[in-house]
Amino acid sequence: MTKYARFVSLVCAGLFAGFLTSVLVLELSLRGFDSTVYTQVRLVELDSLDKLAVATLLPALIATAVLAHQTYRTNTRWLTVAALALLVFVLGLTLIVNLPINSDQLHWNAQSPPSDWTDVRDRWQIAHAVRTVAAVLAFAVLALAAALPRTRRSTSPNTSARRDRLRA
Repeated sequence: MTKYARFVSLVCAGLFAGFLTSVLVLELSLRGFDSTVYTQVRLVELDSLDKLAVATLLPALIATAVLAHQTYRTNTRWLTVAALALLVFVLGLTLIVNLPINSDQLHWNAQSPPSDWTDVRDRWQIAHAVRTVAAVLAFAVLALAAALPRTRRSTSPNTSARRDRLRA
């Protein structure tokens, strides 16, 4: 089970981090364009990209949670828990900042965007940059945990010493 959870966690977290990085590059490229171009591109982005985000983030979260449970008694547990915390942070930031802005932008008219469109754009892009960094870090931590040799830790530091005394 651990092997499969690690695989799904790595693949989905990696795809999600790559997806967010691509959107970040696109968004930063849009900063040089006017409100009409920005709004048109955002409306295209909002058409289906949310589905890709859900299809990669949710399996990454679930698989990483399973992996955190499976590796609880190993030396990689803290790395896995850190990756899970980063992914939960990404989800929270998405729900609190990005999705409400996305929902609002769905109703924008490309020919006459709202007067505060740059403020909204900046708020969305800052939150997106933060969640992109967190997602890339989560993937990096998962990759590091996968590369490390795993050793089981005993339930108590003196368990093996007690076992040896009982055998003697």
